[in-house]
Amino acid sequence: MRTHVTIIGAGLGGLTLARVLHLHGIPATVYEAEPSPAARAQGGLLDIHDYNGQHALAEAGLMTEFRGLILAGRQAIRILDRDGTVLLDKPDDGTGGRPEVQRGELRRILLDSLPAGTVRWGHKVTATRALGTGRHEVAFADGTSVVTGLLVGADGAWSRVRPLLSTATPRYTGKSVVETYLFDAETRHPATAKAVGGGSMIVPAPDREIFAHREKGDTLHAYLGLAEPQDWFAAIDFTDAGAATARIAAEFDGWAPELTALITEADTTPVLRPLYALPAGHRWDRVPGVTLLGDAAHLAPPNGEGANLAMLDGAELGTALAAHPDDIEAALTEYERALFPRTAEATGFQGVGAHGTESGDNPVDDLIKMFNTATERSR
Repeated sequence: MRTHVTIIGAGLGGLTLARVLHLHGIPATVYEAEPSPAARAQGGLLDIHDYNGQHALAEAGLMTEFRGLILAGRQAIRILDRDGTVLLDKPDDGTGGRPEVQRGELRRILLDSLPAGTVRWGHKVTATRALGTGRHEVAFADGTSVVTGLLVGADGAWSRVRPLLSTATPRYTGKSVVETYLFDAETRHPATAKAVGGGSMIVPAPDREIFAHREKGDTLHAYLGLAEPQDWFAAIDFTDAGAATARIAAEFDGWAPELTALITEADTTPVLRPLYALPAGHRWDRVPGVTLLGDAAHLAPPNGEGANLAMLDGAELGTALAAHPDDIEAALTEYERALFPRTAEATGFQGVGAHGTESGDNPVDDLIKMFNTATERSR
């Protein structure tokens, strides 16, 4: 395959694609808006599933490196009621198929697996346009541009590549999360550390939810989910940490103090993260020389599948291109034919809060059912 692949976005999906292409001897360049790999924190834990994310890493030849990142015990799940009562307590017995790793470390092994210069940092895309015959031009904020015969948008929710294929734009889901961290939890926040346990904890309620997990270094990372319109959050000054903390804490009045401590005793300024999604079943007609992967293609509320799907997209697209070295359109057609039904199924249910619990009158029962099903699936 002589066509050089241009990938926009150095997230997990774009890097997985670049890695699989490299293994097959297909040249690719990744353009990333961030100025360096360390420009920002890369988020918290990711559960990498044996039926999609791990498959992608195997295609990328990185399973050994991946196993070295796994945090023992983090597959444990606890579901609590608002008063702190434990409703479900599933320990990590080592047999689960969803081991947890730090997102930043997973990204690092992907970056380290690529030839020097594959990723071009500090290249923020400002516009894309079709030139005809499957070729596209990508313009960057620094005034430079590239022309490519194969353009892949791996550039997330607000993709600059997506308009070449689709008029769809992300819409607010009606839900947002407030993100916090507690450090040195066992020493400084022992009651909350006990409530969270060794892995993840979820406390669901109608229109409210707390999700937290234990990261490396005795850190608790929490998301407090609230189903409210954007105007409601706009009335809160998140630049005033004290005022924002008090306002969010008031929404969880009456909940157990070891749970509300995830906001009231946070060691970081609370960060608002609105949740957006593309229309369910988002797809597009085949356009020569361009496609999408990850959130650019199928942004959905958090449900544990996003990063896994993005990596699988990258691996599947890479293997399709390798299988059709002289026919790009055949490769893209094959990739998209599998992409659309796969992602429609995986992103089919919508959550009430931070972790994508199913909609229903009893979110606790929904969650317990979901995690019991996931346990059976991984065996």
